[in-house]
Amino acid sequence: MLNGTREAILRRVQPISIHGQVSCDVVFSDSNDPEGPVHTARVGPEAMAHGFEPGDPISLVYLMGSVTAVRRTVPR
Repeated sequence: MLNGTREAILRRVQPISIHGQVSCDVVFSDSNDPEGPVHTARVGPEAMAHGFEPGDPISLVYLMGSVTAVRRTVPR
């Protein structure tokens, strides 16, 4: 996706530090295919709120093909 949002299911958030710069690897699967392949996006800590749990429905915000924000969505 180039620009827009994508609904997904959170699988895991893994904090990482590269040369002292803290980021988060967000592992997720497509909400339409929860048992399908998993994907990973690396975002900064400012791009997502705290308190996400595996299985939470999330919305990924894309800009120029990269995830720029991870938001919690209300289950349908």
